Amino acid sequence: MEYVAAKSTICRQCGRSFSPSAPKPGLKLKDESSAPEESPVHRKFEGIWSRQRNRLVSCFECKRKHEVSDAASSTNCPGCSAHIDLRDYKITTSFSRTIRTRGDVHLTSKGDLSSTSVICNSAIIEGKVRGNLECEDSMTIDLVGKIPGRIGAQHLIVERKSDIQCFRRVRVTNIDIKGRMSGEIVATGSVTIHKTGTLEGNVTAKSIAIEKGGMFSGQLVIGQAGLTQGELLPEAKAAEKKAESEVPLGATQPLHAT
Repeated sequence: MEYVAAKSTICRQCGRSFSPSAPKPGLKLKDESSAPEESPVHRKFEGIWSRQRNRLVSCFECKRKHEVSDAASSTNCPGCSAHIDLRDYKITTSFSRTIRTRGDVHLTSKGDLSSTSVICNSAIIEGKVRGNLECEDSMTIDLVGKIPGRIGAQHLIVERKSDIQCFRRVRVTNIDIKGRMSGEIVATGSVTIHKTGTLEGNVTAKSIAIEKGGMFSGQLVIGQAGLTQGELLPEAKAAEKKAESEVPLGATQPLHAT
């Protein structure tokens, strides 16, 4: 038995010197050139996995859109050089700073968001929110409580276990109500009240759909999503005055039924 690190030794039978690390006669070493090549399919999937994914973001100032990497935490607008925050925020405690990001915001059930203004890509609201909240994409609300600030989103979802009361006007494109909601809604698209949903308040939208079991209580204006009920009342009064002015003097006017 020889030392492991020995580079040479002498045979005890014939006295010849040899190297213990030398390959034995008749032993064929593996040729690296004969290794099987990777299949084209494997190379294709490897390229997809290693490919960097991008997303489209818009500038807060000039509204110009450009592509950025998903791994980026911030960028500058190529048009006006304004700084754009791309970070995601997860709020688990009290938070009062203003948020303006193209990332997502997750307000957990233990979080308390008292910021005056929050602008983000999408949001999940499970805790207390006191300020204004605006989402470029979707917003999911899953809480029981009051929302004193303004809410705006492309798509608003009120979850089944939610029971919210909105004091300010809610402006959305589309809204799905699966829980209880109270407040005024102005939607440029559709309002959908699911079978477990309840809505109390005025609605102005292009269309509304109420599933069997869903409940709605309030005033409804369909077809003119850009107008609210308060804006329609002056026009109605003006039309009544115009109709009265067209009646000739001395003509008898019908009396209202009592």
